Amino acid sequence: MLIILTALFVTALLCPLIFRALKRNGFYVVAVVPAVGFIWLLTRMPAVLSADNSLANGAPNAPPSVQMEWIPGLNIALNFRMDSLAATILLLILGVGALVLFYCARYFKNDDPQIGGFAAKMVAFAGAMTGLVTADDIIIMFIFWEITSVLSYLLIGFSQALITARRSAMNALIITTLGGLVMLAGILMLGAAAGSYQLSEIMASADALVALGTFTDVAVALIIVGAISKSALVPFHFWLPGAMAAPTPVSAYLHAAAMVKAGVYLIARLAPGFAETALWAPMTVGIGILTMLIGGYRALKQYDLKLILAFGTVSQLGFIIAVFGFGTPEAAFAALAMTLAHGLFKATLFLSVGIIDHNTGTRDIRKLTGLGRAMPILATTTGIAAASMAGVPLLFGFVAKEAVYEAALHLDTGWSLAALIGILLGAALTMAYSLRFFFGAFGVQKKKLPALQCKAPTLIFLAPLLVLSAATLFLGLYPQLVEPLAIHWSAAQGGPGKMHLLPFAGFNAALGLSAISVGLGLCFFWLRHRTDTGAPLRRMITSAEEIYRMSVNVLDKAAIWITGRTQRGSLSFYLGVILVVVLVIPLAIALTVYTPWPSNWIIADHPAQLLIGAVIIAGAVIAITAPKRFMAVLMVSVTGYGMVAIFALQGAPDLALTQLLVETIVLVSFVLALRALPKRLWVGLTKIKWGRAILAISLALMVVYIAIAMMAARTEARISLAWPDLAYYDGFGKNIVNVALVDMRVWDTFGEITVLAAAATGVASLIFAGRSFGNRVRAHHVAPGSIDAGSEAIGTKDSKETELRIARRFASSSNQDWLMAGNTLVAERRSIIFEVVTRLMFHTVLIMSVYTLLTGHNTPGGGFAGGLIAGLALTIRYLAGGRVELSESMRIAPGMLIGGGIALAGLAGIVPLLLGDGIFTTYALEFWFFGEHKFVSSTIFDIGVYLVVLGLVQDVLRSLGSEIDSLSEGRSPVDRHDEIQASRTGVGR
Repeated sequence: MLIILTALFVTALLCPLIFRALKRNGFYVVAVVPAVGFIWLLTRMPAVLSADNSLANGAPNAPPSVQMEWIPGLNIALNFRMDSLAATILLLILGVGALVLFYCARYFKNDDPQIGGFAAKMVAFAGAMTGLVTADDIIIMFIFWEITSVLSYLLIGFSQALITARRSAMNALIITTLGGLVMLAGILMLGAAAGSYQLSEIMASADALVALGTFTDVAVALIIVGAISKSALVPFHFWLPGAMAAPTPVSAYLHAAAMVKAGVYLIARLAPGFAETALWAPMTVGIGILTMLIGGYRALKQYDLKLILAFGTVSQLGFIIAVFGFGTPEAAFAALAMTLAHGLFKATLFLSVGIIDHNTGTRDIRKLTGLGRAMPILATTTGIAAASMAGVPLLFGFVAKEAVYEAALHLDTGWSLAALIGILLGAALTMAYSLRFFFGAFGVQKKKLPALQCKAPTLIFLAPLLVLSAATLFLGLYPQLVEPLAIHWSAAQGGPGKMHLLPFAGFNAALGLSAISVGLGLCFFWLRHRTDTGAPLRRMITSAEEIYRMSVNVLDKAAIWITGRTQRGSLSFYLGVILVVVLVIPLAIALTVYTPWPSNWIIADHPAQLLIGAVIIAGAVIAITAPKRFMAVLMVSVTGYGMVAIFALQGAPDLALTQLLVETIVLVSFVLALRALPKRLWVGLTKIKWGRAILAISLALMVVYIAIAMMAARTEARISLAWPDLAYYDGFGKNIVNVALVDMRVWDTFGEITVLAAAATGVASLIFAGRSFGNRVRAHHVAPGSIDAGSEAIGTKDSKETELRIARRFASSSNQDWLMAGNTLVAERRSIIFEVVTRLMFHTVLIMSVYTLLTGHNTPGGGFAGGLIAGLALTIRYLAGGRVELSESMRIAPGMLIGGGIALAGLAGIVPLLLGDGIFTTYALEFWFFGEHKFVSSTIFDIGVYLVVLGLVQDVLRSLGSEIDSLSEGRSPVDRHDEIQASRTGVGR
C-alpha cells in the first residue's frame, strides 16, 4: 500500500510534464496509476478478508500493515493498515478516481493551460485519501485529513476568475479546517488517555476508555464534530452545495465518492468501540437523520441539476452516518453496503450532469427538454443510477437500502421508532428528488422551449458512466460479490447475524417499508410539482449559512477594529508591543516561583573578557547616541564582533565562526539598505523617549536576571555532557555543533531553513512588489565615461537603448575578461585596487566555502558557515563590479537555490524511509582514496543548508543591492529584466 501511496504523489508531481507533452490526453496516462492500484487492491482482498479486524498491528492474523518509525520521541509512526473498512473506501477512491480522470480527458479543452495543475491536484487528492483511510496512526490520519481540505480548496476554486468559486472554496476550507482543529483536540485527548496514537490500539482499549466517562465522551464528541463538518452534515451542510462551483469531475470525485466519505469513514471506524458514549447517538443518529430530511427537502427546491445532486448528497451522507451511528453489527453491515452503493450511483449522476452541461451549456431544468431522445445512452445510464439512488428493485441501491431497513428493525433503543420513521421519510424524499432530477434532465416539458443545440456524447466520453452504471446493475443482481466485505467489517461489532445482501429477500417488513417509501416519494414528487411556483422558501428561523456569514462579518469587523488600533505603520510601536509581552510574561512567571540565587560570582574567566566587555558596552552606548545611521550600524556591529571574541575565548570556534560570518553579512545588508534611508538620526538626551528607554533597560535587566536564575537553579547534570559520545558514535562526527544541527537536532534545522526561505521570499516580495513597471524614478547627473554618457538624463528612450547596449557589451562580449562588468559603473564608484583584490580572492573564498562545508562534520564549519562564506564571495564581486556583474555571477536564480536546498534536505530525510529506517537516519560510508576517509549521509542535508543560505544571500544582494542601484539610476523593472536576460543569453554579441 505504501507503493501505491507513493506512486500517486509522484504522479502528481509529474503531471505538469505529462500534460505539457500530451495535453488533455495526459488524463489517460495518469488514470492508469489509480487503476493499477485498484487492481492491486483486488489481489489483496483474500488477505484482508482472512484477517481479524480487532487485532492490533503485529499480532498474528492481523490485517496487512506497513510500519515505519517517523518521530519516535512523540510516539508517531508511519503505520498503514488495510482492513475491510479501509479496503471498501479504497475501492471507491481508486476505482472511481481512475474513471473520473479518464472522463476528464474529454471534459476539458485540449488547449486549456490549467489542466496539468488540475490533474496534479486530483491525483494528489487520491493519494491523500488513500493515506487517510489506511493510516493506523491517528496523527498521520489527521495530517492527510488536512491535506484533503487544502486540495479541496484548490480544486473548488479552480475557476479563479469566478468570485463564486473563490468564495465557495474559502467557505469549504474554513469550515472543514475549523472542524479539523476541533477534531484534533479530541484526537489528542483520546490518544493521551489510551497511551497510544495507533487507531488499532485505541480501539482495542475502547472499553477501558469508555469507562472513563465524561472525558472520553467529550473527546469522542469533538472527533464527531470534525467528521460531520467534513461530511457536510447540519449545521455545516451548506458548504457542499456551494462547492458545486467546482468543475463537475471535482464534484463527482470529491463530493460523491471521496472527500465527503472521510467523515463517514471516521464514524464507521469509531462506532465499534465508542457507540455507547453519551453523546454518540444524538450527534450521529440525531444529526444524521435531521440532515437527511433537510437535504432531501432542499433538493426538491432546486432547478440546477448539480444543486439537486448536491443537496441529495447532503441527505445521503446524513443517512449513512445515522446508520453507522446505530452502533450495531447489522447497522455496520448495512451502512458499509450503502456507502459503496452511494459512491457508485452519485458519481455516475454527477458525471452525467457534466456531459449535459458540456454539450448543452446549461444545467437548469427549466431550460432542458427532450434530451432523452437526443442522448439515449446517457439517459439510460443516468436512469439506472437515479433509480439506484431512489431504491428501485434489482439495483444495488435497493439492496443496500433493504439492509438498512433490516438494521433499523433490529434496533432496541428508546429512539428506535423515531429513527425508523426518520429514515422512511428521508427515503421518500430521496425517491422524490431522484424523479425530479431524471425528468428534469431528460423529460419533455409541456411548455415549448427553444431547441437546444446539442449533440450526443461520444462513446469514450460515456465510458466511465457505462462502467459505473454496469457496476450498480451488476451488484444489484449479484451483491454476494461485496457481501464478504460488509460481513467482515460487521464482525468487529459482533457480526451481522443472519443478514445478507440479496436482490430479493422475500416479502418481509423491509420490503414493505421500501414500498411505503416509494409511494410517499411519488406523492412528494407530485405535490412538489403542483406547488412548484418558483417562489423562495419561507423560513421562520435563520439558516446555518446565514449564521456562518454573520459570524464571518462580525470577525471581519472585529479584525478591522483591532487592526486599526494596532497596525499603525510604526515599527517602534510593533517592536514595543513585542518587547512588552516578552518582558511581562516571563518576568511574572519568574517572580511567582522560587528563584535561587548564586552564592559564588565570577566576574570574568580571562582578563581579555573585561576588555571585550568594555568595547561592547562602548559600542552600544555610541550606537544609541550616534548622529548618523551609518555610525550607528557600525557600532552595532562592534557589539556583534565583540561576541565573536567572547565565543572564541570560551572555546566555541564554531559559534565564533558563524557569528563572524553572520555579523559581516548583516553589516553589508544594513549598509546597502542605508542608501534608501535618511542619513541622520535623532540624538541628544533632550530627544530621548524615556518610555522606550525604560522598556529597553527593563528588558535587558530581566534577561540577565532570568539567565542568572537559570544557571543557579541547575540541579541535574547537563545533557550536553552526553553529546560528545552521541556525536561521535551515532552521528559519526567530531564537531558536536555541526552533528547536532544535521543529525541530533535535524528537525530544528529543517524548520529553520524553511523559515529562512520564507523570510527571503518575503523580503524580496516587499521590495519588488512596490515598484510599478515602466515608471522612471528621477534624472541624475551623468558622469563622463559611464554607461550613461551620451544622454542627458535617465528616462528617455535613447538613453535606455544606449545604456542597455553598453551593458550588454560589457556583460556578454566574449572578448572581455572576467570582472569587466565593473566598467559599467560610473568612474567615482570604481576601485581598481578592489577589483584586483576581488580577482585574487573570489575563487579562493569559494573553494574555502566548499571546504568548510565538506569538513564541517569534524572541524569548525558546516553548511551554514559554508553558505555564508560563499555569500561573502558574491558580495565582494558585487561591490567590485556592481549590479551587472552580480547578475552575471547569479547564473542560478536565488529561488531555485533556496527551493533546491530545501528539497535536497527533505530528500535526505525521506530516503531512509524507503530503506526501512526512521526519517533522517544517518549512515556512514568508509572508503580508501589516498588514505582512509568517511562520508556521512547527513552531509547531503548540510549541502541543502548550504544552498539555502547561499540563495538567501543572493536574494539580499539582489533586493538591497541591485534593486536600489537600479532605482537610484532611474531604471524600471522591465528594463532591469531585459538587461539581466541579455547578460545571461548573450544577446547583442
